[in-house]
Amino acid sequence: MVYYALKLISWAACLLPRGLCEHFGQTLGYMGWLAVPGKRKQMAKGQVMRCLGCSEQEAERIVRASTVRFGSMLMEVLRFPVIKRQPDKYVRIQGLEKLQQSMAEQKGAVIAAAHSGNWELMGGAFAMAGIPLVGVAQKQRDAGVDKFINEYRTLIGMHITYKTGVREMFDMLKKGWAIGLIADQDPNRHDGIVLKFFGQYTNCLTGPASMARFQSVPILTSFMHREPDGTHTLIVDGPFYVEKTKDKRADIAKMTQFLNDAIEAHIRKYPEEWFWLHDRWKSIREEFPDKPWLQ
Repeated sequence: MVYYALKLISWAACLLPRGLCEHFGQTLGYMGWLAVPGKRKQMAKGQVMRCLGCSEQEAERIVRASTVRFGSMLMEVLRFPVIKRQPDKYVRIQGLEKLQQSMAEQKGAVIAAAHSGNWELMGGAFAMAGIPLVGVAQKQRDAGVDKFINEYRTLIGMHITYKTGVREMFDMLKKGWAIGLIADQDPNRHDGIVLKFFGQYTNCLTGPASMARFQSVPILTSFMHREPDGTHTLIVDGPFYVEKTKDKRADIAKMTQFLNDAIEAHIRKYPEEWFWLHDRWKSIREEFPDKPWLQ
């Protein structure tokens, strides 16, 4: 039922003018902000103040803007059938040639990204630009939502696999595909490594560095930024290579810290575009509850 409802809403959104959809998106975003629990808002504001060293008032502005933008993101996903016809009117890729040169070796590549800007559109932008991309997705709790979002990701050219499909990722990488991994969230302590992010120790995903090191393929960073006119700039940098010394853990940690620093630099530049409602320090705070600098 949810799947068909989303399809119907998408059909209507594709018929409406772009400007009107943007207005609807903003309205949805503000409604979403009002629905966020106060405790979650306080957690997010605390993260902003610690990371950026700003006032509580400025932190609330950033968190609110970060949340409200989800309305516009949703409308853009619903309009994927329209965007597919004229992607250049929606996304400009800065540094695409860097990725193309890396892919020309037909050994594959790892794209390390963040929950900043419209990350759903980011993978599609690469695919529509001719990059064979595997999007690594989190399975949605609702089967209808999961079916809809994966259908639309596929519609704009991505090949989708779930986070559990590690074997498939390596198989596709060996065939020369790019693997898109979002590497800025808090994993469980068994899967992460403790490094610094915004000067604070936190648990970090090692997937991009581990995969690139194992297959000896390059890593490229990729970040989306929404321009004032509603278009997006997709910023690509690299290639970067993971060292292969006798100390595997150190090699992976060094590259993961490098990626953390790149993500941090982008967030500092566009703080309103990052997903601050995610509790980035949750797992390590629970492991070390007596550390005041983690509160």
